[in-house]
Amino acid sequence: MKIYKHLFFDIDHTLWDFELNSVHTLKEVYHTNQLPEKGILDFDDFNEVYHEINDKLWQRFRNGFLSREDLRWKRMWQTLVHYKVNDLALAKKMSEDYLDILPQQKALFPYAVEVLEYCAGKGYAMHLITNGFEETQYQKLRTASIDHFFQQMITSERAMSMKPHKGIFEFALKETGADVDSSLMVGDALDIDILGAREIGMDQVFFNPHQKPHDDRPTYEISCLSEMKRIV
Repeated sequence: MKIYKHLFFDIDHTLWDFELNSVHTLKEVYHTNQLPEKGILDFDDFNEVYHEINDKLWQRFRNGFLSREDLRWKRMWQTLVHYKVNDLALAKKMSEDYLDILPQQKALFPYAVEVLEYCAGKGYAMHLITNGFEETQYQKLRTASIDHFFQQMITSERAMSMKPHKGIFEFALKETGADVDSSLMVGDALDIDILGAREIGMDQVFFNPHQKPHDDRPTYEISCLSEMKRIV
């Protein structure tokens, strides 16, 4: 078995349960801003529409076609427009509410803390590589009480590069003093985490909790974080 020294984790969808936390946050935003009174009567439909729009805008953001600030409010604006609610001020307030509430959520994937404790006990240096907003990510880690496990958090803001581009991974290696051959990337996105790590020669663990079929060939694949123990 290959010996690793540095473990790099993605945050959202890998350790921190983004879907669950986002649904709880949106539900609060939905009721706080009285969206049923504006004709948006079905929360489940609202939740689905928002996340579809959010995914598309994040793709544009990663490709450099949308700014960070525009992403934050346009996902709410486009969701409201879908329901024919043309209220820009409301969209911006909902965006602020969402970004305030989201980092206060603390749901992690099963075995996340157990695996982090195990890896810390084995002496691994652990770090994070994330495309998420820097201050928001720090708040998430603190709220979920897992910030102390990590030596470095490499964000796209610090690196001036986003996964899957090589720049952020090269920056991560430089900042942490890690060697690519003894480093391992753990993430949920084949086209972001796995591709990016592979491009610089770093081994990868594809976290696939829903066991979605694919044709990729990551170094390792797991459907539960507890399976990390057989790799490291």
